[in-house]
Amino acid sequence: MKNLLTMKDLSVLEIEQILHDAHAFAKGELWKPEGQTFTANLFFEPSTRTRMSFEAAERKLGLDVLNLDCSFSSTQKGETLYDTVRTLEEIGAAAAVIRHSKDRYFDELAGRVGIPIINAGDGCGNHPTQSLLDLLTIQQEFIVLQGLKVVIVGDIRHSRVAKSNAEILARLGAKVYFSGPREWYDSELDENGYLTMDEAVETADVLMLLRIQHERHENKSGMTAEQYHERYGLTVNREKRMKEHAIIMHPAPVNRGVEIADELVECERSRIFKQMNNGVFVRMAVLKWALKTNSKEETKNGHLIKGW
Repeated sequence: MKNLLTMKDLSVLEIEQILHDAHAFAKGELWKPEGQTFTANLFFEPSTRTRMSFEAAERKLGLDVLNLDCSFSSTQKGETLYDTVRTLEEIGAAAAVIRHSKDRYFDELAGRVGIPIINAGDGCGNHPTQSLLDLLTIQQEFIVLQGLKVVIVGDIRHSRVAKSNAEILARLGAKVYFSGPREWYDSELDENGYLTMDEAVETADVLMLLRIQHERHENKSGMTAEQYHERYGLTVNREKRMKEHAIIMHPAPVNRGVEIADELVECERSRIFKQMNNGVFVRMAVLKWALKTNSKEETKNGHLIKGW
């Protein structure tokens, strides 16, 4: 069973195919599975963009969507995540899209369920579909990632976006740097060295800002929102020092006036809303990849054991 749990699950060839398909969907190309196909969405954490984006993608592909209301599901009675997914599999779901607050929640599912799991975000761990939509957005601007300077700024330690993007951008040849508060810096991710925010804005071809993940902090920061913005945010004055061709990205939700000045959220070099638009097409491509990859006939001793 082929899942999308982390970006390491995808070869470079598979990433290129998914981005190609996403681009084709954005241009209006159609693809639908044969026959009625159900997919299940299980969101155990609040989400607007990812959840709605997946649901829009599923409906555009003609899939029938099973949305589990996790606040009223049997997990509230003690049912394990494994039993919930196995139940949905037996009911007829052909794939499950899951977001969960627990890091690597998928370890209890991989290899034990008969449908592909698409990770829509796990704790502070991974967010592969966000990485893919970020790659598509960068590719639309620069085409070639080799040598591109990408600076990721903010709450690095608690960000699944930072970890997923750092791994795949480096694998594809980009130079990844980090900036933000030292207490949220993760030197294990960083091969190129820490930049101050003033150095970051002058270095970046792509400046990728992150939301402060207050809900994952054990201790509250002593900084006010205004102090954070002044020290680590993209202020109006800092934006003027960016390279002429550089772009601004943010996975959202955006805290206006904290990570980025309000007036820059939709400025000419901002691609924040373009990322959201690309998210639908990337998730269509991921669903197509998951369903087609796992529809191949598997045989054991010459006998068909699985088909879709």
